Amino acid sequence: MEKEAQVFKYEQLAFEGVKKSIQLCKSDILKGLIQVVKKGGENNLHAHTGDDAFWLVLSGVVKFYGEGDKLIAELKKHEGIMIPRGFMYWFESASEEPLEILRVSARDQNAENKRINYTPLKPWMVERFGDRA
Repeated sequence: MEKEAQVFKYEQLAFEGVKKSIQLCKSDILKGLIQVVKKGGENNLHAHTGDDAFWLVLSGVVKFYGEGDKLIAELKKHEGIMIPRGFMYWFESASEEPLEILRVSARDQNAENKRINYTPLKPWMVERFGDRA
């Protein structure tokens, strides 16, 4: 892969629906994006087999849950969590203010990276991604 610096800027834009992802940068092992999540934009219990990721709240409040809907953390602005590959989790926006959350992930080059869904996809996910979520 060609080595080039990537300069990026995040600008929040209005959008339809309950969740939007804005990719900031990407390499063969690293990806940075911001997700904006409105009420109802929660995801399902899932894991990523090849990605470790950290999340940092920029605005709003997020609740992260693990297996059996066990609350792992409730995070506010400038608080974060690291989710290792293979760890089952889901999250939701937990305030009236839309959640803005930075996700930075690193890929294990020796692992097949798949998303494993442990509970059914939410209706908005099926509508947006079909069966590829």
